[in-house]
Amino acid sequence: MAKKNFKSLDSLNSVISVIDEATEALNDKKRTIAQSAIPDVLIGALGAGIGGVGSFAALFFGGSVVGLSAAGITSGLAAAGAIVGGGMVAGIFVLAAPVAVLAAGGVGISAAVKGKKLKETKDRLLKLAIEKEHSINIALKQEINATKERAEYLNGLNILLQRAIKDLQADIS
Repeated sequence: MAKKNFKSLDSLNSVISVIDEATEALNDKKRTIAQSAIPDVLIGALGAGIGGVGSFAALFFGGSVVGLSAAGITSGLAAAGAIVGGGMVAGIFVLAAPVAVLAAGGVGISAAVKGKKLKETKDRLLKLAIEKEHSINIALKQEINATKERAEYLNGLNILLQRAIKDLQADIS
């Protein structure tokens, strides 16, 4: 399986920001990098000559169970293990098996739902990014007499949109 550029809905926020910025650029012909919500990204894209839509996701889970005594746990595990003719160690597997099966099923269903939504969102954003990139290219041609700052702004957006399109296409295919 190929490595995905956007592994979660949150990781698509950078693409959404670029699409939103492109919309603002098309609505305001005087807008430049100075008025942009993402000036550093645009300057970086211009400086590198290629767009870079960085994406990452971090997820932390944690928790603890308190209030169970060692004696209560060991006797419960021993009793559960006795069901299959074993002791405490067998009890761990007896008690864990139903939880593991149910958890795996729940995780599988959740992953399928999230995966479908992620793919649908990528498809939608890809279409939007292509539309915006096309519109930015038209603006670059129509605004032939634009200031240097405006031209750089549109070129930076164009680079970022091209990169987003490339990364989304790679994820979808």
